[in-house]
Amino acid sequence: MRRLILLRHGKTEAMAASGDDFDRALLPRGQADAALMAKVLLEEGLKPDLALVSAAVRARQTWEVAKSVFGEVTTEIVPSLYLAPSERMRDLIDEWAERADTLIMVGHNPGIHELAVALLREGSASASQIAKLQQGFPTATAAVFAFDVAGRPSYDGFFTPKAHGGGAGAE
Repeated sequence: MRRLILLRHGKTEAMAASGDDFDRALLPRGQADAALMAKVLLEEGLKPDLALVSAAVRARQTWEVAKSVFGEVTTEIVPSLYLAPSERMRDLIDEWAERADTLIMVGHNPGIHELAVALLREGSASASQIAKLQQGFPTATAAVFAFDVAGRPSYDGFFTPKAHGGGAGAE
């Protein structure tokens, strides 16, 4: 794997009709922000060739919208990504890294946010980069990391819908 994109699902309804968190669906704003972020990533030359996606409704819907912008991408729905801690996410990345040049992971906070901060620290990012990312990881936000041949990460971008005219704030 040369590049990793961490993407948080889009903005969702507060409560699913079932009452189950797993079933929460995207709001129209979440759909719009997911499409916007896929367009931004594509414009930056960041098209994934493999997607690991949480099985939760909101993550699958986020990915379906993003994938419609990216085009053909191999997709794996990974049940253990649902509310996974950052350590589990990192294990999955390590497990799948050999199968992709650019891997995207669509998941949930707090795990996705914690993993992004951990990768910044591991890659010896500047204190200002770490501080900026620690402020929050809004819905439909993407953090991008490049990996060298030894597998060391380096910060390669942080993209929020709000910074690109979308509706997501710091929720």
